[in-house]
Amino acid sequence: MTDVPTETQPTTTFDSEAFARNIAKALESSGKALAAYLKPRESGEVQDRPPTELSEVVKAFTAVAEYWLSDNERASDIQTKIGKGYLDLWGSTARRLAGEEAPPAISPSPRDRRFADPEWKSNQFFDFIMQAYLLTTQWAQDLVHNAEGLDPQTRKKAEFYVNQITNALAPSNFVLTNPEVLRHTVSSNGENLVRGMQMLAEDIEAGKGMLKIRQSDPANLEVGVNMATTPGKVIFQNDLMQLIQYTPSTETVLRTPLLIVPPWINKFYILDLRPEKSFIKWCVDQGITVFVISWVNPDKSLGAKGWEDYMKEGPLKAMDVIERVTGEMKVHTLGYCVGGTMLATTLAWLADKRRQRVTSATFLAAQVDFTHAGDLLVFVDENQISALERDMQASGVLEGSKMAMAFNMLRSNDLIWSYVVNNYLKGQPPSAFDLLHWNSDATRMAAANHSYYLRNCYLENRLTSGTMVLDNTLLDLTKVKVPVYNLATREDHIAPADSVLYGSQFFGGPVKYVLSGSGHIAGVVNPPAAGKYQYWTNETIHDISLKDWIKAAQEHKGSWWSDWREWLGQLDPEQVPARSVGSEDFPPVEDAPGSYVRARA
Repeated sequence: MTDVPTETQPTTTFDSEAFARNIAKALESSGKALAAYLKPRESGEVQDRPPTELSEVVKAFTAVAEYWLSDNERASDIQTKIGKGYLDLWGSTARRLAGEEAPPAISPSPRDRRFADPEWKSNQFFDFIMQAYLLTTQWAQDLVHNAEGLDPQTRKKAEFYVNQITNALAPSNFVLTNPEVLRHTVSSNGENLVRGMQMLAEDIEAGKGMLKIRQSDPANLEVGVNMATTPGKVIFQNDLMQLIQYTPSTETVLRTPLLIVPPWINKFYILDLRPEKSFIKWCVDQGITVFVISWVNPDKSLGAKGWEDYMKEGPLKAMDVIERVTGEMKVHTLGYCVGGTMLATTLAWLADKRRQRVTSATFLAAQVDFTHAGDLLVFVDENQISALERDMQASGVLEGSKMAMAFNMLRSNDLIWSYVVNNYLKGQPPSAFDLLHWNSDATRMAAANHSYYLRNCYLENRLTSGTMVLDNTLLDLTKVKVPVYNLATREDHIAPADSVLYGSQFFGGPVKYVLSGSGHIAGVVNPPAAGKYQYWTNETIHDISLKDWIKAAQEHKGSWWSDWREWLGQLDPEQVPARSVGSEDFPPVEDAPGSYVRARA
C-alpha cells in the first residue's frame, strides 16, 4: 500500500497544493482500479457479456411505457403530474431564496439515512437537488404502481428495477452532490478520495475483475479464532458435508439430540458467531446435544450433485451417524432458510417411507410455499432460469458472488450504496462486524442442486401442491405429523413473513407459528441476553392474513430463543447424562468448525 497519506483525520484548513497532489494520487489509484478491471478481461479469465437481467429490464419497462403511451390522455396526465411537482419545487425554492418560509414540495422518509445530514435541508442547493430526486423517484414508482393491466410478475420486476435505478442515481452517491462527502473532500484536501480510490482498486482486484465491495474489516474476524469458536469436533464427513458434534457444557442433556440443517447458500457459522451471539453455544448451554451440518463449498466436480444427493448425504446421513453415536433413533431437527426447505422435503420423504426418525421440526425464516416469496421472484422465470442453467453448465456451479449480489440488491441502499459512499467517497474503511463479514463469505452452489431448487420451489411451487418428486417419491407435506415450530421475521426480504405464515397450513401436524422482530438475520440471531426486539404468538394459522394475525397476536419482549427452548422441552423433557463427543465408530476427525467452512469462494 503506497502513496496513502498517513493522516486519516480531516484537516482544518484548505491547502490548494495538497488538494491538487491528492487529486493526482486519486487519479493514479483510479487508473490502478481500471487496470485491475481490465487485466482478467485481457487474459480471457473474464468474458464480459450483457447481463441476462438487461433484457428483463427492457421488457418490464416496455410494458409500463406501452400502458401510458397507448392513451394520449393518460400520457398527458402523468406528464402534468411531474410538471406540477417541479413547479411546486421551483416556487418553494424561490420563496426560500427571497427569505420567506416555504414548505418543501416533498420530504424524505425519516428512516432514509441517505439524507440524514442537516445540510440536505439547510443548504438550498442540496435541498433542491434532494427534492428534485425524490419527486422524480416518486413519479417513476407511480408509473409502475398505477399501470393497470400488468401481470403480477411484470409489475414486480418493474418495481424492483425502478428501485435499483433510482437508488443508484441518488445524489448522495456522488461527490459533488453529497454535502457530507463534499465537506470531507475539502476539509481533508482530497485525502478521502485517495484512500477511497485505493480501496476501489483493491476491491476490484480481490473480486478478480469484478467489484467486491468490502462490508466489514476482516481484522480480528477469523473463523475458528474469533467466530465459530464453540468447542466441538467433526465426527463425520463426505463429499457434501461435515457433521459437527459440540462438546456438552452441562452435566445432563435432553435425551433427544438436535440436528441443525443450515443453508448452503451461506455458511453455518451465522448460528455460531461471537460467543455472545452464538445460537449453537446457547443451545449447548441449555443442555442440548447439538449436531450441525457444515456444507462443502462445491467446485465443478460436485456440479452434478442434486437435491436428492444433498438430502441423502446431508440430513439423512447425519441422522444415521447421530443414531450410531448417541443410540437415539429420533432427533429434533432445525432448518434455517433453504436448509429449512431441504428439511421439509426430507420430512415428507421420511413420512412417505413411514420412517420414524424425527421428534420435532423447527424452521427459521424458511419457506415451503413460494406463492408470496417476495422480491427474489424477480429473478425467477423460464427465460432467466434457462440462461442461468446454461452459465452453470460450463462451470458446474453458480459462483457465490452472483448470489451474494442478488441478495444485496434486495436492500441495495443498505448493502451496496451506503458502502460505496463510505468506502470510496469518504475513504473510510468499514469497521469489523461479524455479521457482515459472514455475509460476504459467499459460497458456490452445485449446478444441479440449484437448478432443482429454482424450478421446483420458486418457479413451479411443487412442494405444497403435492407434485414435487424426489428419489422417485411424490412428496406430501400433509403426511408430516411431527410438531413444528415455524419462525418468521417481520422485516424479512428473503423469506417474507406472510409467505412463512401461508406455508404453515400445509403441514399435517401441530404448527406453532412465531413472528420475530427485525429481519432475516437479526430476527433469528437474537440472544436473550441482548434484550432486543420482540416476538409475537398467535395459535391461528389457517385462512388469515399476516396483518390480521398480528392484530390478534400476543407480543412478548425479547428473544424467541427461550420460547423455543420451552417448546422443545415440553415435547420430550427426559434428561440423560451428557454425552462424550464421537464414538468408537466415529472418532473425531478435526476440531470444530472444521475445514469445509474455511474454503473461500
